[in-house]
Amino acid sequence: MTAKEYSKVFKQLQNKVAKLKKYIKHNAPKRVNFGMAPKQCKLCKRKGGHIRKYGLSLCRQCFRENAQKIGFRKYN
Repeated sequence: MTAKEYSKVFKQLQNKVAKLKKYIKHNAPKRVNFGMAPKQCKLCKRKGGHIRKYGLSLCRQCFRENAQKIGFRKYN
């Protein structure tokens, strides 16, 4: 089904509230609760290279930029 056909279906269901709710319920995208997709950086919303230890929820790039402000020290 193309995007044009979806808009046509919505126009037809505008007057039929119960059928519209059922259509939206069964055709809505599924929420992903596992894997890499739901984990994202608090600052830049990146999904890769994620650090969740100590409740940080930052990507590695943002962690590197903000580590001093957070209170981490760099050792040689």
